Amino acid sequence: MNLSDLQIFRTVVEAGGITRAAERLHRVQSNVTTRIHQLEEKLEVELFVRQGKALTLSPAGRTLLPYADRLLALADEARNAVRDGAPRGPFVLGAMESTAAVRLPAPLSRFVGDHPDVKLTLKTGNPQQLATALLAGRLDAALVTGPFPDGPFERTPVFSEELVIVAAAGQAPLGGKNGPLPPAMVAFEMGCPHRTRLEKWYAQKGGAPTQTIEISSYHAMLGCVVVGMGISLVPLSVLTTFPERKHLSVHPLPKGDNHYSIDLIWRKEAVAPQMIQALVKALKPVTATKSPARRRLSAGA
Repeated sequence: MNLSDLQIFRTVVEAGGITRAAERLHRVQSNVTTRIHQLEEKLEVELFVRQGKALTLSPAGRTLLPYADRLLALADEARNAVRDGAPRGPFVLGAMESTAAVRLPAPLSRFVGDHPDVKLTLKTGNPQQLATALLAGRLDAALVTGPFPDGPFERTPVFSEELVIVAAAGQAPLGGKNGPLPPAMVAFEMGCPHRTRLEKWYAQKGGAPTQTIEISSYHAMLGCVVVGMGISLVPLSVLTTFPERKHLSVHPLPKGDNHYSIDLIWRKEAVAPQMIQALVKALKPVTATKSPARRRLSAGA
């Protein structure tokens, strides 16, 4: 049973007979008659009760008709979906935790609202985990900061983030001549680019942390910093979501080390370009603003 058979069957029903159906389908009557007989043979039932040249639907024909309508409508829907290129279907997006928590709620709300036929799933991880998942086909796209392999991926810059070191309130300037480096740092597991950058900062100051406390969320990390367990390196935007930020001191990084780009990456030829374009469009209003996190922190000071 194919779609052409179902189209001929439905046209015969709508036209009320073979002759008019053949005219609508621009076929000869014998061809329409043969196709109806072939369909009946495939289904092993009679679809019409024949009284001379008159045809009326048999009980089996009445059962088949709504299925034919649904299958033909679904075929039209599939054909239109392929042709119009509108974003639809499942889409799994990966992101670093800070990006997911701070940057994505409003843009993804816009994206889902504009494209209700997309079934969006969001997963978090560090850049290495996200790149690996992308290569394995478990993600369709991801928001990451480098370095990551360029070869298999398409990429476009999306956000620019400012990084700061945070310590407990009252902490003197870090790494100065009059005081030692903080002995402990609070960070994500190995593979986090912020952890790598903080380790680099220690090395530039001529030292290294004597203890690294691994935490799995930013708010837990900042809570550890508040009580004096160590220092941490976080995106400035994260502080806007932390209710106890008044108990933190914020310390700048040297220029050149205090900003990083978050890119949207996806496997070449693995995602419909319309989907990527729609996602970038949803993210674009956020990229157009200048230092929203610093403005909000200043307003709350």
